[in-house]
Amino acid sequence: MPRPAASPRTRASRPVTVAARAATRPARRAATPAAKPPAPARARRPLASAPSAARAAALRLVPACEPVTYSKEDLLRRFAPLVRHVVERVAATLPRNVEHEDLYSAGVLGLLDAHGKFDARKGVKFETYAVWRIKGAVLDQLRALDWVSRSMRRKARNLDGVTRALDQRLGRAATEDELARELRMNRGEFYRLLDHVRGAVLVSLDESRSNDDQENTTLGEHLPDPHAVDVDVQLEEQQTRLVLLRTLDLLPEQERLVVALYYYERMTLKEIGRTLGISESRVSQVHTRAMSRLRLRLHKALASEELAA
Repeated sequence: MPRPAASPRTRASRPVTVAARAATRPARRAATPAAKPPAPARARRPLASAPSAARAAALRLVPACEPVTYSKEDLLRRFAPLVRHVVERVAATLPRNVEHEDLYSAGVLGLLDAHGKFDARKGVKFETYAVWRIKGAVLDQLRALDWVSRSMRRKARNLDGVTRALDQRLGRAATEDELARELRMNRGEFYRLLDHVRGAVLVSLDESRSNDDQENTTLGEHLPDPHAVDVDVQLEEQQTRLVLLRTLDLLPEQERLVVALYYYERMTLKEIGRTLGISESRVSQVHTRAMSRLRLRLHKALASEELAA
């Protein structure tokens, strides 16, 4: 079907509309602010490459650090005071019986481990990193030397703290029942706790104990030696034996004989009676009279010895 021809009015108005639009375009562009020029093509990079580029730029800004390398002799000579300082700070809170030389050896091993694992690219000084490694090695050595588990140590500290607080509040030593109530335990649980933490409370006999007016001594020096000979006691026993022998010589012959057979020969009263040709009851009477006389004379003899001394 043939397309109808456009009316003259339509054909005439179309050029005018196009011309009007063309005429208004420069004015609109002049009224609006100037748009930013498009970014250059090289700035439009893929998103995946942006982090790597930023990381590379950051690494270029960080100054290059030379790796810390020392020989073993130089390392120990330079940082030995640092190891000693760390060990002394840790040992300040420990009992006196802990050997500092063992802790110092562990600190030296921690220093060598720090030198082998130090990374200068982290931006940390070697001394700062080495302090933590040395302290960690010392604490590991302390845990290895401790014969008590950490849980037992915690229970012992808790019991000690509760005991001190309760003693201060009561103004006296707390009883076991009061401690059990404070810990919210019955007697059975409290006694089991005491048995469990008993191994955590030990005292060294070699630990130094001294007062302001006394010289340094150890606890072992104050304990008596069961095999040691006490000269004073030995002399006193010898003196008492001499007084006893002199007092026995003053007894009548029959009484002295009964005492000698009974205490020195370990004979029974019946055997003594058979030996002396008297009855057992008579031997008992003689023994009783001899002990009474011996006791009285012995007291008088010891009193006279003390007055003479």
